[in-house]
Amino acid sequence: MIGLVLAAGAGRRLRPYTDRLPKALVPIDHGSDTGPTVLDLTLANYAEVGITDVAIVVGYAADAVRSRVRDFEAQYGVRLELVHNDKAETWNNAYSLWCARDLLSHGVLLANGDTVHPASVQRALLDARGDGRRIVLALDTEKDLADEEMKVIWSADAGVERITKLMDPSAATGEYIGVTLIEPAAAADLTDALRATWERDPHLYYEDGYQFLVDNGFRIDVTPIGTVDWVEIDNHADLARAREIVCPS
Repeated sequence: MIGLVLAAGAGRRLRPYTDRLPKALVPIDHGSDTGPTVLDLTLANYAEVGITDVAIVVGYAADAVRSRVRDFEAQYGVRLELVHNDKAETWNNAYSLWCARDLLSHGVLLANGDTVHPASVQRALLDARGDGRRIVLALDTEKDLADEEMKVIWSADAGVERITKLMDPSAATGEYIGVTLIEPAAAADLTDALRATWERDPHLYYEDGYQFLVDNGFRIDVTPIGTVDWVEIDNHADLARAREIVCPS
């Protein structure tokens, strides 16, 4: 199994930080240009759970990631491969994940490149392997939900039934936090679903690809992450929250 990070997006809501950097490389340590980034934290998480082969999907400001590959490899003891997304600035991440389709047959632990979370999330997913599970989503069942979150309805009988932001928060089982275990047995089906998704609308999310699978009878499971501090960094308020988590005063 390998690690996979989606780090191709432009992160326009984090300007001016992202004028020259992808969102995954914005320093989280306030006032420091060399402090930890989401990519640092994610690579450290992979190394902590024993995953040392990692692929990063790059696109916007890809050279900023490329220039740090050797440093990342030395610091975290990982081997990195970059996958280029040629439409990163115009299409959404269903296409970005599809760009890494040739790697899915290895089995991957997928992490969005804008999510700060502890290694316990990766560990929970690895502990959930087995019993025929092919895709497992890390789910926060503790926090209060609002309109912006990627919400999930799950049942023991059917697995994931819906995954979308466009849902009444009160109906949701929890929030998908942007980290997924994808087993090799899911590779072909997921590849086809992602292609069908971006061909239908290139602005859709890979989570819409998950919904496509569910609608066609593919079971997707979840594992709760427990009570942990995490944040998806979309804007400056989220970045401030990430700094509170990573660098508490």
